[in-house]
Parts: sequence; C-alpha cells; structure tokens
Amino acid sequence: MKSLTLSAIATFAFAVPATAQQAPLVLAAASLQESMTAAADAWAKQGHPKPTISFAASSALARQIEAGAPADLFVSADEDWMNDVAQKNLIVATTRVTFLGNRLVVAAPAGTKVRIPVRPPAALAKVLTAGPLAMADTPVPAGKYGQQALEKLGVWAQVAPEIVRAENVRATLALVERGAAPLGIVYATDAKASAKVRIAGVFPESSHPPITYPVARLKTSTNPQAEAFRRFLVSRAGKAIFVRYGFSAR
Repeated sequence: MKSLTLSAIATFAFAVPATAQQAPLVLAAASLQESMTAAADAWAKQGHPKPTISFAASSALARQIEAGAPADLFVSADEDWMNDVAQKNLIVATTRVTFLGNRLVVAAPAGTKVRIPVRPPAALAKVLTAGPLAMADTPVPAGKYGQQALEKLGVWAQVAPEIVRAENVRATLALVERGAAPLGIVYATDAKASAKVRIAGVFPESSHPPITYPVARLKTSTNPQAEAFRRFLVSRAGKAIFVRYGFSAR
C-alpha cells in the first residue's frame, strides 16, 4: 500500500509541472497590451491553459529572441523586426501571418483643444514644436513610423530638436498622460486605450509604410499549445477581439 501511495505522489508531482508548461509564452508588441490579454482570456475560457504574455517594444523582443530567450510566439508591430528574426532562421516560416493593422496618430491630453493640421508643413511644424513632442525611439516601430511620417510631411528638421524619446509606444503615451509632453506620436489603439488622452490628429496613411502586425511561431518552441493559440489569433474569432480594441483585421 505504501509503494502505491508513493507512486501516486510521484505521478502527481510530475504531472503538475507538465500541465503548467502547456501555457505558451508569447512575446508581443507593447501596443497589444489590452487586446492580447483579452485574446489570452478568451482562449483560456475555452479550456486551454492561459498564455503568458511578455510586452515590450518589438525591437527589444527581437533582440531577446536572438539572445535565446525561451518563448513560443512572437507578435511584432512591424514587418522589419519579424524579418530580422526570420533572416536569422529563428521562426517557422510557414507560420508567419500578418493579421492586424493600425493607424498612426498624435495624442494630446484629454480636455485640450489642440488640433493637428497635416498641411501646410509650416502649420504642422508650428503645432508640433510648441512643446516637447513624445515619440518612441527609432529602433521601435512606432518611432520609425513617426519619423518617416514627419519626413514625408516635410517637418522632420524643425520637429526633431523638440522630440522626447521613450522606450516604447506605451511609455510615449505615459508621457502625454502625465503632462510631461503636450503631444505624443502613438498608435490609434494606444490613444483609445487611455481615458487620459484624445486623438488630436491622424497621419495620412500615405505618409508612412503600412502599420501591420505579423505573428509567427519560434523554432525553439516545443509547446503543443503554441500553434493552437497562433491559429486562434489569426482566425476570424481571434481577429474580432483585436478589432474591438481599434485594430483593423488583415
């Protein structure tokens, strides 16, 4: 009887970690915080282990992957950083899918009345240089899109000296929320996620490359739940969750 009890305990001891390990680890762009968390919750409600999600700038996540960080899925806020890890043979190429889109906007504190004139350049530059302009650092997708847009609209040289850099798009948003900067370049979904800011202007889509979000499974992943969750994210039901948070489906 004693041996059976010890056997049962041993079986249970090994079973618990195995179950816990079934939850996939997702490395996701900072702009996906609310929406990806909602997607993970929806997946868990279907009886699956709830995915663990680590949010940061896509550039930082790509470097983590390249350094050997153990993870299952990577969701980037642009194609460039996904291309970077793909070129290093770190993703399963057949699992890469671009499934979301976004818009680039200028956020201002809620209650303010400033409006961003896209043209003429002189009017745009005057508004953007009235105080510090918060923007993500240039390795970060939101920072790259922002600089490309300002260059395309002919105001980069005037605006650049006024820019206050942040480590990612959510840190940029926080600067505007706290009043540390009167304006910030973020995604439309970031502005929508905060009651403390409003959208003061929207950049023309022609002023920067399309803002798209690819997802892929990492080659180092051995978690059987990872591919299932990836398929859920790119399904009609999965995309619908992100659309509720302001993203466009691709």
